[in-house]
Amino acid sequence: MKLKHHLSTDKSTKPAVVTIGSFDGVHLGHQKVLNDLKTIAKNNNARTVVISFEPHPRLFFNPNTDLRLLTTIEEKAELLSQQNIDELVLQKFDDEFAKQDAETFIKKLVKNLNMTNLLIGYDHRFGKDRKGTFDFVKSLEQKYGFKTHKIEPLIIDGKPVSSSIIRKALLDGDVRLVQTYLGRPYVLTGQVVEGNRLGRTLGFPTANIKVGAPYKLIPKQGVYLVKSIIDNQPVFGMMNIGVRPTIDGKKQIMEIHFFDFNGDLYGKSIPVYFLERLRDEQKFPSLEALQNQLKKDAEVSRQMISKNFRGNK
Repeated sequence: MKLKHHLSTDKSTKPAVVTIGSFDGVHLGHQKVLNDLKTIAKNNNARTVVISFEPHPRLFFNPNTDLRLLTTIEEKAELLSQQNIDELVLQKFDDEFAKQDAETFIKKLVKNLNMTNLLIGYDHRFGKDRKGTFDFVKSLEQKYGFKTHKIEPLIIDGKPVSSSIIRKALLDGDVRLVQTYLGRPYVLTGQVVEGNRLGRTLGFPTANIKVGAPYKLIPKQGVYLVKSIIDNQPVFGMMNIGVRPTIDGKKQIMEIHFFDFNGDLYGKSIPVYFLERLRDEQKFPSLEALQNQLKKDAEVSRQMISKNFRGNK
C-alpha cells in the first residue's frame, strides 16, 4: 500500500476509486466499504484510494474532548494495508483544511487523483460548514465527471455497526461485542515498564503496560483474559485495569500476569488482545483474600483458554 500525507497531484494516469472517512477501528462496516471499493475498482480497471485524516476531526475542533480512538494512526494504516488498498492518504487536518469548502475538495480529488468514482456515507458530512453531503456531492457529478456511490450502514443484530457503538461497548467492558463488530479482538500496544513488584510477592508476577498514544481508548476497569504475541508466539494471561484499591492505589495502571511465561519483557513493546472480561475490579479485606481471588481468576482463565482459545493464533 502506498502512503501519502497530502493530496498532491498524482502522476498516475490510472483512474481512482475513492472513499473518505476516519476509519477508526477499520471495523466490519468499514471492511464492507473497502470490499465495495475494490469491486468498483476492479470493474473499472482503477486503483483504490482511501482518504483519512490526522488528527481525527473531532480532536482538531475540540482538543479537550474526552474522545478516545480505537486505533492509532499506525494501527489504522496497518489494518488498511491488510485490506489490500492501493493508496492511503493521511490528510493533515488543520485550520486551512477545515476552512476548505466541499466543492473545492471534490475538485481536488478529481484533478489530483484522477477520481472517477467516489463512495460516500449516507450520513457523511465534510467541508466548510459541513455542507458536503451525499446529495451535494452527487449534484457535482456532471460538472466534474465522476460517479457517486452511497454507503449504507452494515447492520448486525438490528444495530448499525459504527466506531461510536464500539467505543461505548469498550467503555462498558463488553469486549465480546466489540470483537463481533471489529471482526477481531480489540488490541492495544504498550511498552512493559517497571512496577512495584507486588504481584511477585503474591505469586502472580505482572508486566506493567504503558500505552504511548494518549488518545487510545482503554477498556473499562476490571480483569480480562488477554493474549499477547511475544517472540512470534501467542501467550495468554489475565490483565487488570484499575487502581488496585486493596493496596490503596490511586493511579490507574494496566498489568498482566502471563501464564507459563518467565521471559524478561522490560522495555519491550507488545500487543494485548482482549478476549473476555472476567470481573470488575474490587477491594479485598486483605492481600490474602486478593491472592485467593487471583487463583480463582487464573483457574477460570485457563478453563476458557482450554475450551475456547486453544490453538488460537
